[in-house]
Amino acid sequence: MTFLELAKKIIEEEQKPLSDIEIWELAQTKGYHALVGSKGKTPWRSIGAQIYVSIRDDKNTPFCKATKRPTRFFLRNLQETQEYKPLPESVAIIPQPLEAFAESDLHPFLAHYSFHYLKAYTKTIRHSTSHRKEFGEWTHPDMVGCYFPIEDWRPEVIEFSSTIGNVAIKLYSFEIKKELNFANLRESFFQTVSNSSWAHQSYLVAAIISDDEDFLSELRRLSSSFGIGIIKINLERPSSTDILFPAKEKEYLDWDSIDKLAMNGDFREFLKRVKIDISSQEIRKEKYDKVLTEEELILLIAKK
Repeated sequence: MTFLELAKKIIEEEQKPLSDIEIWELAQTKGYHALVGSKGKTPWRSIGAQIYVSIRDDKNTPFCKATKRPTRFFLRNLQETQEYKPLPESVAIIPQPLEAFAESDLHPFLAHYSFHYLKAYTKTIRHSTSHRKEFGEWTHPDMVGCYFPIEDWRPEVIEFSSTIGNVAIKLYSFEIKKELNFANLRESFFQTVSNSSWAHQSYLVAAIISDDEDFLSELRRLSSSFGIGIIKINLERPSSTDILFPAKEKEYLDWDSIDKLAMNGDFREFLKRVKIDISSQEIRKEKYDKVLTEEELILLIAKK
C-alpha cells in the first residue's frame, strides 16, 4: 500500500478532514501502518508531502485541502456529497508578537516533537525545585527526555541487555529559547553546552531563528564544533518542527554532571521514573510531560 492509498483509506473510513500526523496515528491504531513498505523516521511528513504534490500536479487527485493551520486534507467526493463543519483551528491564526509568548509555552511543542520524532518521553525541569545553596551558579536544562528500547525490541533482547547491564536507553537534554539571533547566540549556545553536555544528545531549541546567512553559518560552526543540535519549533504546524543541525551522539554519559543535576527534585524524579520503567518493561506515559495533539497545540497558541 502506498502512502496515498493509505491516506485515502483512512479519510474514507473517518469521513472527516485529517492532518498528515492524524492520518498516520489512525493508521497505527487500525494496524494499517504495517501495510506500508518503507516508512522512514517521519512517515506522516511523507504522507503530507505526497498529498501536497498530488493536489498540485494531478488534476484527477482524489484529495483536496480542507483547512489551514493546521493543514487538513479531505476527499473531493466526500466534500461534494456531504456537509462538514470546519474545525475550530481551521480559522487563520494571527501571528502573535514574540513578547506574547514565554519560553515555557514552547515546552508542549517540544514534548510533541520529541515523542513523535525522537520517540522520547520528556520531563520539564523546573528551576524552583532546586536548592540554590547547593547549586550555587549551576543551572539546569529546561527539559530532559528518554528513549526506551522497550517499545521497539523483542522481550528476549531487552532481558538479555538487562542481564549484561547494557540497556540501550538514550537520554536527551534540551535548552529552550524563544528566539536565536546574533544578539543572544553565544550566551544561549554556551549555556546549552554547560547545562546539557551530560546527555547522549543535547539540543538548543527555539521558535524563531534568524535566517541571516552569516548567522546560520556561525550557528552551523558552533553546532559542529560542540556537538549541540539545533531544533526549530514550528508554531503554526507543529508536525513540521525540524532539526536544523543534528546533535553528535555521545557514547558515554557524564555521571558527575548527572549527580550535580540530581540536586533538582524534578530531575531526581525523572531518574527514578526511568529506572522503574526499565525494570518493569512498561512505560507509564502519564508520569512524563503530556503529549498534546497538533490540534491542541494550535489552539493553545491561538488563545495567547
